[in-house]
Amino acid sequence: MLLNYIKIAWKVLLRHPFYTFITLFGISLTLTVLMVLTSFLDHLLGGHYPENKRDRSLYVMLMVQRDSSLTGRNSGPMSFKFLTNYAKTLESPERVTIFSAFNSSNAYVGSQKIKLNTKFTDADFWQVMDFEFLEGKPYTEQHIRNGSYVVVITDGFKKQYFENTNEPVVGKDVEIEGIHYKVIGVVKGSPVTRPITYADVFFPYTAPKSNYQRSGLRGGFMSVILAKDKSDLVAVRNEFQGRIDRIPLPGVEDGFKYAQLEAKAEPYAENFIGQILDGGPGLKTIFFGIIAFVLFMLLGLPAINLVNVNVSRIMERASEIGIRKAFGAPVKTLVWQFIVENIFITFLGGAIALILTLIVIHLINSSGWIAYADLTINVNVFLISLLVCLVFGLLSGVLPALRMSKLNIAEALKS
Repeated sequence: MLLNYIKIAWKVLLRHPFYTFITLFGISLTLTVLMVLTSFLDHLLGGHYPENKRDRSLYVMLMVQRDSSLTGRNSGPMSFKFLTNYAKTLESPERVTIFSAFNSSNAYVGSQKIKLNTKFTDADFWQVMDFEFLEGKPYTEQHIRNGSYVVVITDGFKKQYFENTNEPVVGKDVEIEGIHYKVIGVVKGSPVTRPITYADVFFPYTAPKSNYQRSGLRGGFMSVILAKDKSDLVAVRNEFQGRIDRIPLPGVEDGFKYAQLEAKAEPYAENFIGQILDGGPGLKTIFFGIIAFVLFMLLGLPAINLVNVNVSRIMERASEIGIRKAFGAPVKTLVWQFIVENIFITFLGGAIALILTLIVIHLINSSGWIAYADLTINVNVFLISLLVCLVFGLLSGVLPALRMSKLNIAEALKS
């Protein structure tokens, strides 16, 4: 029966090329936008180079201190000392890395100034993250203990700083902010949409201007805690939270008296969205309002337009409907037939949208709009796209099918 419905839908498509074009154009354009958006969200929140281990990582990005009246608050990254005491010493994780938010520095090639994003890290950073080393290797604990002036640079900075990019640069000198460093490794860069690993130059945390010796709880550092397995995430989170709960309260930080202290170890997506939702009721309203508006514009309006097209298309088949009703076809069967037909048409539009999405993603990746962009149609994106096709087909097919089911047999046969 299902195969017969699909055959009927195909013949109907061939019968009315104009309606077919309008229908498939609307479906494919809408689904293309949704697929590209889904791919970008996966690019933003999923586990991709060099953060391939996000599925078993917890991120400690922010400390929040509130006063006793809960009207005042301080928030921001933590000190290296705090993370060393409360994260680095955890017993349950496989590894813990501490690193800074990216900073700004300058390098000069002749009279040309190169603006750099820089990051200070420990040696474990290179074990938690999966950077591809094009040359050399990362700095080690020995380099850090010795206070060595070494750096790991990206291939992008290499192209800007060195004249001959075809020659190896490991062992060569780079001057940044008037200080000379030896290049120990060159990595493939990370896109700016991954702020944890995005930088042009990576320094050991003992390098000048890192402020790693700052006392107190707050500073300029963050941490990623790598669990041994995804199943260990809850235990790791509980161990970290247990240590945070033992911090003496109240306290004073830079003149601010706080009665509550919050520092969470969370998966990346929770951390990313949590920082938005923690901005207060106003920001929450704006955030969810934007999401609702985008979904309505991308899914609701096209579905409404497609409903109108489908109603016109179905009404042209009124005589067919009348004959089938006259021969005893139940309403449920007729409704189901038209819903299946519409889902089939939607999936045809989805196939076209998939091809268009691959083209758009290729253009984005190769355009340079986002350096090192690596948008893809992976399994997650594909499955979400299939779900969107199904929902879209149902949204645009149920109402016309119900409208059709209410047709009177006599009126239908007159059409």
